[in-house]
Amino acid sequence: MHARTRTRSNHLDTLASNAIERMKNDTLLRMCSNGFPFSRKLSAHKSCVNYLAFSRNDGRWLASAGDDFRVQLWDFNQDDIQRPSQTYAGPTGNVLSLDFSATNQYLISGGADNLILRFDISRLASGSDGQGASSPAQDVYIRHDDSVRSVSAHPYQDEVFLSASEDGKIILHDARVDRGHQGTLQHATEFTGVQTHPLMEHIFATCDSHGQVCLRDTRMSFGPLSHRSNEGIVQTYNTKLSKRSLSYLSNPESSSIVFDRDGRKLAVTMLHWFPTIYALSDPHPLAVLTGHNNPDGTPVTPGKRTYSNSTTMKSGTFGGPGMNEDILYGAGSDDFMGYVWKLPELSVLSGLRQEINPAEWFAHDWTNECAYSEGQWSTRYVPFQISTPLCRLNGHRSIVNAVAMHPSLLHIVTSGIERHVILHSPTQASPVVHHLSETPSEARSLEDHDASDPTRFLRALIGPHPTLHEEIDEAGDEDETISLFDQYVSSSYRSPLSTMTITMTTHLNITQHLAGRGRRRCV
Repeated sequence: MHARTRTRSNHLDTLASNAIERMKNDTLLRMCSNGFPFSRKLSAHKSCVNYLAFSRNDGRWLASAGDDFRVQLWDFNQDDIQRPSQTYAGPTGNVLSLDFSATNQYLISGGADNLILRFDISRLASGSDGQGASSPAQDVYIRHDDSVRSVSAHPYQDEVFLSASEDGKIILHDARVDRGHQGTLQHATEFTGVQTHPLMEHIFATCDSHGQVCLRDTRMSFGPLSHRSNEGIVQTYNTKLSKRSLSYLSNPESSSIVFDRDGRKLAVTMLHWFPTIYALSDPHPLAVLTGHNNPDGTPVTPGKRTYSNSTTMKSGTFGGPGMNEDILYGAGSDDFMGYVWKLPELSVLSGLRQEINPAEWFAHDWTNECAYSEGQWSTRYVPFQISTPLCRLNGHRSIVNAVAMHPSLLHIVTSGIERHVILHSPTQASPVVHHLSETPSEARSLEDHDASDPTRFLRALIGPHPTLHEEIDEAGDEDETISLFDQYVSSSYRSPLSTMTITMTTHLNITQHLAGRGRRRCV
């Protein structure tokens, strides 16, 4: 009798919990139905801001970093965020990645100077303001031979983290032991990203410049050679694109990866393609996220710019403020906006995915389909296309590279080519910011800026770095940088090819070359 009563009670608790979660979901979507039309610029950087990261769990700290060789720490426990609470020095090149350790004791950075720096933030007093004081790193790691594209902390241990570099190495760092005894995984091509699983401490994901995305196990990746197997790979995700009109497959560069909070979903940012969503245990994609429609569901007007990723290195993020799961995904775009999509349940996406056997694929036209395939004669998988974003994030004058969502507050932050971070809110009232301003509803068009000015373009391309020449007029220097990247964006959008034809042409190789040259300033 008692067991039956307990079972019934547990069932009622589950129903109540599900009902509460649905209400929270509905409330979140209702509050976001009109987008995030209010914002504030957070200004402290002197050049492009490449990466944003909130601290784990409560999201008290926002870390931002970029091309000015500084890491800024913003305190979201303040009543009115005006300036960073702490500035960290030490990088000698563009900062490309940030992550907080398991309990937020450390902030880790990696960048184009091949260095990894670890800053101790545990001693920051509650409410303290370190503006004007620049603190050095506690630890500096010099183990990579090329740019450090990504750092990712262990989910439970503050002293352990992974780094991925363009030297083709994934390094397992453990500050508790001698640095000479830490693990290295050597790869045949450049790594572009690494992410530790948020719950399973031995599992991590990697992506590289050849488009390969893998799930790996540290126990098979590092340690004695007798323990290593297949570079630690336990699953390879299907990232090759196939179009019926083309006789070959494309494997776009996977420029970054990220797990959702419980590690059930994995998102891959692909150069010249769309963000792609995978389930952890399924090698084939479940969804691609596009901007073919406006948030109200109407198609984007032909000729009008929409989501694109062809010029800079970008990072996306999952989120679900106040929710028990991440139901949103955000990413920056070359059209000067950030995008946020609502993600259906994985089971729903799996049911909506189309599978086409090789015989059927070659027997029909499939003109409008772009599929994923592991080989020319393999099954084609057409993931569900989420073509209507929940909202777009405005306010930027140039490319948006980074998006981060606060874990509990309805705030999203974005950054990119400009020197400031924009904090977005669906309402004018905010617990951390007073007097939010209304954000312009439309993005700047390329014609609004004189991108054809050859003097400004060349000055931005070969001129001095703003960090090393502080006397440069900041507003003028930013205009030059924006002009430089306007040229890159214009060359991308002038291509006669649409994104859906798969980017395998000389035009896109030129764009990649230009973007590579621009990495000196903004990545």
